[in-house]
Amino acid sequence: MEQTTKWFAACRVEDAVENGGVSVKYGHDQIALFYFTRRNEWYATQNECPHRKQMALSRGIIGANGDEPKVACPFHKKTFSLTTGKCTSGDECAIKTYPVKVKDGLVYIGIEPLPHTSNTRIMADRW
Repeated sequence: MEQTTKWFAACRVEDAVENGGVSVKYGHDQIALFYFTRRNEWYATQNECPHRKQMALSRGIIGANGDEPKVACPFHKKTFSLTTGKCTSGDECAIKTYPVKVKDGLVYIGIEPLPHTSNTRIMADRW
């Protein structure tokens, strides 16, 4: 069964940090939203650093390696591609990325809905 992307409004364009990131809470997830003003581009990734397991990537420094936009974790400076999520510092880990679109002054982040399984939700609510 094919899944479709679900879009949610994350913030207004004017509320975004220029050339930086903000943390967006969606359900139980934290998503890092970046506005790369110099390139007029938007990116979204998981906010959790895969090394320290802390919600910190939204506070990282964004830049580019050639044409590849990246974010550096504020703790250990490991860098990740904002387009693919791949670690560009040589580690095997990667981060999740999300599509972003801007419409009518709002910034939307796209997520893939989880398959509906009531047993999974019930078990999660018990713990």
